[in-house]
Amino acid sequence: MGSPGSSNLATAARIGLSEPISTGGPSEFDVIKTRELEKFLVDAGLYESHQEAIKREEVLGRLHQIVKTWVKNISRAKGYNESMIHEANAKIFTFGSYRLGVHGPGADIDTLCVGPKHATRNEDFFGELYKMLSEMPEVQELHPVPDAHVPVMKFKFNGVSIDLLYANVSLWVIPEDLDISQESILQNVDDQTVRSLNGCRVTDQILRLVPNIQNFRTTLRCMRLWAKRRGVYSNVTGFLGGINWALLVARICQLYPNALPSMLVSRFFRVYNLWRWPNPVMLCPIQEGSLGLSFWDPRRNYKDRSHLMPIITPAYPCMNSSYNVSTSTLRVMMEEFQRGNEICEAIEANKVTWDALFEPFAFFEAYRNYLQIDIAAETDDDLMNWKGWVESRIRLLTLKIERDTNGVLQCHPHPGEFSDKSKPFHHSYFMGLRRKQGSNPQEGEQFDIRMTVEDFKRDVYAYSFWKPTMWIHVCHVKRKDIPNFVFPGGVRPPPPPRSAADSRTVQKSLRSNSPQADAVMSRKKRKLDEVNRGVSLTESSSTGVCISDATSLDETMGRKQIGPDFNGTANGGFSENISSHGPEIPGFGKSKHDGAPTSSGALSEGVQVKSEIQQDGEADEIKPSPLFTSEQAVGVVRAGNEATCSKIQQNGDLEELEPLELSATTTIVSTSATVPAQKPLISLYVKSWLVSDSCWLFAGSVSPLYQRQLATVHKALCSKHAAGIAILPINQGIDLLA
Repeated sequence: MGSPGSSNLATAARIGLSEPISTGGPSEFDVIKTRELEKFLVDAGLYESHQEAIKREEVLGRLHQIVKTWVKNISRAKGYNESMIHEANAKIFTFGSYRLGVHGPGADIDTLCVGPKHATRNEDFFGELYKMLSEMPEVQELHPVPDAHVPVMKFKFNGVSIDLLYANVSLWVIPEDLDISQESILQNVDDQTVRSLNGCRVTDQILRLVPNIQNFRTTLRCMRLWAKRRGVYSNVTGFLGGINWALLVARICQLYPNALPSMLVSRFFRVYNLWRWPNPVMLCPIQEGSLGLSFWDPRRNYKDRSHLMPIITPAYPCMNSSYNVSTSTLRVMMEEFQRGNEICEAIEANKVTWDALFEPFAFFEAYRNYLQIDIAAETDDDLMNWKGWVESRIRLLTLKIERDTNGVLQCHPHPGEFSDKSKPFHHSYFMGLRRKQGSNPQEGEQFDIRMTVEDFKRDVYAYSFWKPTMWIHVCHVKRKDIPNFVFPGGVRPPPPPRSAADSRTVQKSLRSNSPQADAVMSRKKRKLDEVNRGVSLTESSSTGVCISDATSLDETMGRKQIGPDFNGTANGGFSENISSHGPEIPGFGKSKHDGAPTSSGALSEGVQVKSEIQQDGEADEIKPSPLFTSEQAVGVVRAGNEATCSKIQQNGDLEELEPLELSATTTIVSTSATVPAQKPLISLYVKSWLVSDSCWLFAGSVSPLYQRQLATVHKALCSKHAAGIAILPINQGIDLLA
């Protein structure tokens, strides 16, 4: 196959959806920085040797011969005449990093076998071809995955890793000059064939749509290395994979067609740091086509509206390649874009070198709490199958936690696995946990995700090929308890000094002059004084374990943001013009990533989460018992008509009683007389509903586990109200709310 796009430079001024942001050529400074960047990539070992390149070509040639022999064999076995057998043919195409020209030493080769209509996928490809390969001595680690979203056969051929897809098109004979970029190749084929063909079709279309292939390749190599070192290169765990990063880089190349790689890298971070997600990134207009295939269109498809970071493939049918991205993983990537932008500005000012940009992210120093997911099996083959299945489910655990905590508890899955050499057939995965930034630190809300974890484990155990020897265990670990086998050489590094702690963004201290910060400090001081006097009104829970993040991150983004590739004018906040990015799709014009103040999170035994106040990265270890959850309802009935108002913090700490207005909006109809406007006696940080003049209903729990805590609160409230307060369970509380 040729090299599409090699002549794109002449038409670089108008490739893509819009006019370029800048068509200016490189300066002498850009040339110098590009040389430094290229030297860094070479020193990082990103380029394979000439001998390895020749070996790859030989392997592909041998694989091409094997599939030709295979299709002739199955044609003969199915009774076709000699003329048909003689003309029977199959072709091998490449895609992914190898086709794009950005693969490195030891990288696998993504390949596609295109066969005739009578060569079926299940019976012939995963049957006869699998049998042929299994009998060849040069083939090792043969692993078919027929039930995958895109069915694939994985193996090593003379030491070269191969991922082989299959597409049986509606042709009796496959010509040697077959052009799979034509839309007609998709006629009368199943969805699995469409998805298999799209890998090659998208790769070739990317190369056609970039103005300078060499600059694109160098920039993409850089971004792939950066993403891997910063821990955001993994489609399966909810970050971005190879094709996603290629599409993002290609769009930057379109916006700066004459820029060298050093400037393209800098503009990559500038643009995507300001991008208003979920506005989509597109290299060309979406083609509706003539075959009636489903394509990405949030105006018609409801599910497409839920995509958080749409990166649209340029080949028909156009699809969102990044549908795995979740709220948590998008948050991590946006923080990384901001960090990259800040470092690139420092590089342009000659303050730092390229090494600073590619510094590996210290995942096990970034959080104070983690989920550890351990899996094991009995044999290598079982572990390989089990591992692949579990990895595909980990993304669902992130989504379930976000769902069950209303997005307040955020997850950061590590994209790789770890192995303890002392435990054969055993792997471990880790997920950092923290409270969403922007949630009120005064709300000591507690989250119990044990049921969420059990739900996740049930999904995992639903594996079609599960065996009793396959198991999974999920537990909470603190940073200090992270096992040593996750660290290089099995040696835990010393904790970094405070000033050198790795932060994704500029740290923001709580020691501000704002009234909120002063109030937080005042409450903390009162708590400490109360503890020192030994007169705390609440009992400490034996199961409550407070934690906080290792760093306090400022997620405040720039007020100006890049406009979408859809509709309207984009204002990026820098000198170049960024307007006319195409028509906007309804519902995709509003950013979800405005700045937010910092906060922290906590876990207790049994994977239970609550919040605490953090100052300068240090957490005050306060251990309140859980008081209320959102599973049941409790009624609080007051007697008398006291004028004093009280406040109960949701984390179970009973602080100074002070007046606090609480709006009483509700859909519950009171059977009593109309309630006159007045301040409620009891104000809560939990959800509350005014039932009558003397009754408040709020989300809470009356399970036996919390009876003692409720009694403590009751006693404390009665001490403040002569008329007394009664805390009564309402068995039909949920029905009342309905």
